[in-house]
Order: sequence, then structure tokens, then C-alpha cells
Amino acid sequence: MDIKNIRNDFPLLKDLAYMDNAATSLSPETVIHAMNEFERHYRSNVGRGVHRLTTVSTQRYWDAHRKVAEFIGGENGTTVLTRNTTEAVNMVACGIKWQSGDRVVSTLLEHHSNFLPWMKLGERGVDFTLIEPHPDGSIDSAAFEDAIDDNTRLVALTHASNVLGNVLPVKEIASICKEHGAKLLVDAAQSVPHMPVDVEEIGCDYFCFSGHKMLGPTGTGILWMKEEDIEPLLLGGGAIDSVSRDKYTLAEGYQKFEAGTPNISGMIGLGYAVDYLEKLGTDKIERHEKKLTGRLIQGLEEIENVHLYGPHELDHRIGVVSFNVEGIHPHEVSHILDEASGVITRSGEHCCQPLMEYMGLQNGTVRASVYLYNTEEEIDLLLDTVEEITRRL
Repeated sequence: MDIKNIRNDFPLLKDLAYMDNAATSLSPETVIHAMNEFERHYRSNVGRGVHRLTTVSTQRYWDAHRKVAEFIGGENGTTVLTRNTTEAVNMVACGIKWQSGDRVVSTLLEHHSNFLPWMKLGERGVDFTLIEPHPDGSIDSAAFEDAIDDNTRLVALTHASNVLGNVLPVKEIASICKEHGAKLLVDAAQSVPHMPVDVEEIGCDYFCFSGHKMLGPTGTGILWMKEEDIEPLLLGGGAIDSVSRDKYTLAEGYQKFEAGTPNISGMIGLGYAVDYLEKLGTDKIERHEKKLTGRLIQGLEEIENVHLYGPHELDHRIGVVSFNVEGIHPHEVSHILDEASGVITRSGEHCCQPLMEYMGLQNGTVRASVYLYNTEEEIDLLLDTVEEITRRL
């Protein structure tokens, strides 16, 4: 990839070494332009009316759904626009008709958004079972063999950890789920932006991810469903085919799950983000990030008083690297990286408090997460700054 040319599409990078991509990525100019074009030239609601503006708006909104579906290999399922991964997970949690005695199996690696909705089901008599990871964050498929039984209604797990960076064997887990008649939900917020994915190959039933982590706008997310087997979270305009005084009929396809006026410009922008990623090639993006991640891990390993968390090997991991400097609060390290060198990182618990407690990390970690526009020079800048911080100890 021509990284220098790519960086020209992200003006914010002129002043910063941005490595908080696991939280929110930057958007290229093409995405921003597409959203502005909607507002300036054909702003109108979708699926309502027949005038020229709504015709254009509806077509481009539909095209964006198609682009996203094709990007994840999900043409045979239903692709629904949500606000984020959190809403997508909650739609499934609220849309299944649970019965007392049902079980949900998950892991301690989960982001709160794929943890709290299942925990809350305990109020309805649903058992919530958690699988603990190995010290490097990995979980063998055998652990799921032991945890999943015939009472398990759903398995909900992250595709890649937003703290430790390890990738879980979701395809193998999907096979185990099928043996027991359980559904599989994959939180793919950290995988879709960084590696090729194919929901058909994985074999999952629900696939959730966020637009703002894959060059798209904030306030956009996706729930992909193999089958439309959950109840819509909301009812209202746009979600129905017909309504009378005493009954209603839901619309077909994704529309039934998108009641009310959606984030039209955001969905169109997400479609353009997919165009951008496909043009570069997710396989090339993955290789570029692995190169940067290897350089970052090796460099941190060579600095005294730095503690690394997660797998050190590059196989089955993404470019999320968590570390601490002994004796210094993660927030202070992140602040120094920003103020001294313009290196933007995340610090704290990363919305994974149960995992932090399990690992004995009361204050969390510093997290550097790379993306397609990061460079080796930026990695070296982070390493030089961390090494300078350790010299003060």
C-alpha cells in the first residue's frame, strides 16, 4: 500500500500519530464528502414519497446496505443499520424470546457491550456462564466444548479482543454451537476493520460491528442476521407494510428492524468507507498492520520496566497492544505520549472491567492500536517516548 498517499486522505494525521483506532478510527475525505453531498444535494428521507430527492436518497441508502453485506460475505442474510455494536447486541438480547433455564455462554474477554445485556437476562431466569481465558488471552475451542450444552440458547463472544488483541477460533466454536442447537453471536467490532471476514464461512447467526472503527462515521453500526428470527426492538414509521385500527404487518427485509428515520448520511458514509477498504484490500491492510504490530511488540519487549499483555506471536492477533510502565499510572503514560510526542493512545480499563479485575490490573493498561494509515516511524516514536519515560524511574 502507498501509505504516504493514503495519509493524504486523513488531514488530522499531519499533526498526530494516531493510535487509538480500536476506539475510533479516522474517516477519509471520500467518506466526509459523501456525507456532505447528501446534506447539500439530495437530503431527504428514505422509503417515503416518490419525489426526486427521496428517490436518490433511498437508492444510495439501499446501495450502502448492499455494499456492507457484500463486504462481510453476508448477501444471503439481513443487514440492519444500528447506531453501533452496542445497539446491535442489545437488539438480539431483547429480540429473542427467552425462557427460564436458557443459558448464554460468553467469555471474560468481552467488552461491556457484549457482557451487560446477557448479564441482565439473569432477571428473567437465564443463566450467564463465563469462560476464563489463558494468561495471554487465548481460549481453546475445547473450553467451549465443555461449557456449551443442550440448554445453551446462545453463545456470544468477541471475534478479537479490544484489550489483548487475540483472535478467537469463531469458526470452530460455530461448529460446536450447531452440535447443541445453540445460536452464535460474534462481536466483530475489532475484526471487520482489520482482516478479511466472511460470515458464511464463519457459520455464525448474528454478526455485530461498528462503522466508526472502520473509517465510517460515528453513530453507525451493523447487525447482520443469518435469519430474521428476532423481534424488532422498535416499531414505527418505515418498519411496517400496512397498519389498520387493530393490526399491522411488518415490512420485509432490513426495513422491519429500522423503525423511524435512520442515520441516512451515516449509512451512505459507511458504504463509502467500505469502498475505501475494498480498494486497498483487507488482506493488504492485515499484512501492513501485522508488520507494525510486530515492530511495536518487539520494541516494547526490549524496554526495561515495561509489561506487555496478550499474545506476543503475530498469528491469530490484531494490531491492539496493551502495556504498562512499572510504577506509572496508565493515564499518566498516555498523557505523556500525547503531550511530548503527539502519540494518541487509550488508557484505562477499555470498557472491560471484569477482564481487568481477572488480570489484576486495577488501573487498566495503555493501549496502542494501529490501522492502515500508521507508519513504522510512528511506532518508533512511541517506543522512543516510552523508553524516555522509563529512564525517569
